[in-house]
Amino acid sequence: QVQLVESGGGLVQAGGSLRLSCAASGRTFSNYAMGWFRQAPGKEREFVAAITRSGIGTFYADSVKGRFTISRDNAKNTVYLQMNSLEPEDTAVYYCAAGRFTARYRLQNEYDDWGQGTQVTVSS
Repeated sequence: QVQLVESGGGLVQAGGSLRLSCAASGRTFSNYAMGWFRQAPGKEREFVAAITRSGIGTFYADSVKGRFTISRDNAKNTVYLQMNSLEPEDTAVYYCAAGRFTARYRLQNEYDDWGQGTQVTVSS
């Protein structure tokens, strides 16, 4: 099992930026694909971005493409989500997830371990 701890959330004005971090421990980080998901109030949790084990491949939801960037540092056991041009619609709890055998990166059930989430609030 991988333990995941998110950080970096907060309150920001529309058009601003935030950088989320997710620190992993407990297993060999580079063996896991990593994903970011989010859940807005009253809505189901949805895919945001994912990155392959090596970091070469990245995937994004259409709603964040061009504004968000996922990256990872396998030496630091950390995955990041750089969020630019934030919109009020980005307000949600953001979760990171780790998958040992992930192949379909946009699907939640492809991930084995989840963090507790970090709140992102974008004011208009």
